[in-house]
Amino acid sequence: MVEELHVVRNQKDTVFRMLFREKKELLELYNALNGSAYNSPDGLTICTLDNAIYMNFKNDISFLLDSELNLYEHQATYNPNMPLRDLVYIAKQLEKYARDETIYSSTLVKIPVPRFVVFYNGTGEQPERQILCLSDAFEKETAEPELELKVLMLNINLGHNKDLMEKCRTLKEYSQYIYRVRKYAKNMRIEEAVERAVTECIREGILADFLSAQRAEVIAVSIFEYNEEEEMRKIRASEYKSGKEEGIAQGIEQGLKLGIEQGIIEICKEMNLTFEQTAEKLKLRFNISEQEAQERVRHYWD
Repeated sequence: MVEELHVVRNQKDTVFRMLFREKKELLELYNALNGSAYNSPDGLTICTLDNAIYMNFKNDISFLLDSELNLYEHQATYNPNMPLRDLVYIAKQLEKYARDETIYSSTLVKIPVPRFVVFYNGTGEQPERQILCLSDAFEKETAEPELELKVLMLNINLGHNKDLMEKCRTLKEYSQYIYRVRKYAKNMRIEEAVERAVTECIREGILADFLSAQRAEVIAVSIFEYNEEEEMRKIRASEYKSGKEEGIAQGIEQGLKLGIEQGIIEICKEMNLTFEQTAEKLKLRFNISEQEAQERVRHYWD
């Protein structure tokens, strides 16, 4: 069954995937996360789905180790929908895994233990670690959800999760590299920023072997990643601005409406109209019910 699962070849890589698609580095990361001491990369089986690109899982690394099916995903933007995405992914993965099994028989079909981790290094503030739950997306709150999926999200920006970084040198140096790219990109073109970061890291022994061996590809991928992050930030900023402007417009409209209501009520009072007469005026002016009109008049009626 395991042999049918294999690595995706047609996805756009990221620096994170380029680093941890190697079994040695992936095992180092797994051990750091789980406090384990596995020393044979041969016991690890990469098993990313062929159709991962269909679900936009371009950053994922999925692998089997000791009866655990691990899904690691790198994210540069916060995504609260990861539990739902992982549910779809793991269902397809297990479907492949159990393809030759008879799930309608009286014999229990054993499956690996699923584990989900997101490595976040976006520019938006996020805690050191948090658990994202599928049940948070349910339309109504359930005390004991019958279906649950939990995703561990770790902040891997430089300065965060220091214990994890000390246990996994590759992850720590990856964070140092990304930090330099972003730092230099504030004052120079992204192409120049990436070139400088790569050169400095090689000189200072940060991911030196990896960057030296794959320099051209890393530079190209880093530029693509940065531009993609910038585009996503612009889209989110535009959505925020649009929503804010819409909210302001609605607020102005509501304020004008309330101002007109108050003005009508004040005029009616100056004309010595009764409470009921004023409510009738408001009812006709705004085409509202008698009860609602009386409630609005009562709000301004001394």
